[in-house]
Amino acid sequence: MDRRAFITLIGGSIIAAPLTAPAQQSTMPVVGVLNMQTPDSETIQLRALRQGLEETGFVEGQNVAFELRFAEGRNDLLRTLAAELVRRRVSLIVANTTPPAIAAKAATSSIPIVFAFGADPVELGLVASFNRPRGNITGVAFLVNKLVAKRLELLAEVAPKTRPLGMLVDPNNPNAVSDLKDAQAAAVALGRRLVIAKAGTQNDLDAAFATLVESRVAALFVAPNANFRIWRDRLLALVAQHKLPSSYSNADFVRAGGLMSYGPNQADVYRLAGLYVGRILKGEKPAELPVMQPTKFDLVLNLKTAQALGLTIA
Repeated sequence: MDRRAFITLIGGSIIAAPLTAPAQQSTMPVVGVLNMQTPDSETIQLRALRQGLEETGFVEGQNVAFELRFAEGRNDLLRTLAAELVRRRVSLIVANTTPPAIAAKAATSSIPIVFAFGADPVELGLVASFNRPRGNITGVAFLVNKLVAKRLELLAEVAPKTRPLGMLVDPNNPNAVSDLKDAQAAAVALGRRLVIAKAGTQNDLDAAFATLVESRVAALFVAPNANFRIWRDRLLALVAQHKLPSSYSNADFVRAGGLMSYGPNQADVYRLAGLYVGRILKGEKPAELPVMQPTKFDLVLNLKTAQALGLTIA
């Protein structure tokens, strides 16, 4: 299937209403959600998940209920939260990002699991193949980690060629090694030097930006990472303070003031995950549902930010 790319220009912010978990009824199937982020950072995604479920005939509060578990950036909580959902005997577990998917897979080999993340599930050992996942897990792999080279190329187009590019990465992320490898290879192909700054906690951001500023980077590439979404406000404040053109894998950053993002439409990804949840609740087996991949990719630009940075977007 041909992949399509769309450009969205943003001049302001978008505010979404949160998803709430209603009182449960014993006769309803219960969907457990194991989430790396916070309720506030996942508003759009959870709403889209509910939309996908509704398209298969499941309406929250009427014939399906939710158990929501948020790790709020703490990897060490994921095993405990996954175990809670297993003890709760949920009908299915939805896992967002790589660490929750790994934790859910380790917690149960019988409860169906639907993931939605940007990594390669085959490389992670979560599924046997995209077409035949096997076991109790399937989902949507939107492969933002495979878009590192394209994102770096787009950022390089607006950054002065005489100065290096910067990259912010969380060393605790399971995808950090492959992201760094891909980014370094892309930088070499572009003839650009890449300065790496690492932040494993929000408190590390100031030191990371000090490294970037000292190296006089022309722009900042922010690696895909769940925690960066939680630390978004602080991260964007530092980007604005140092007047850095910045690139992200998630359009939420651009709506909040970042310069650009390139990747799949997050709402559509979670809607697709919701469709799989509904199909499994109706009796289909995860092993028989191929891992889905999005076909629409958005280049999102914030024109106000571009203007503030003195950039002309052609």
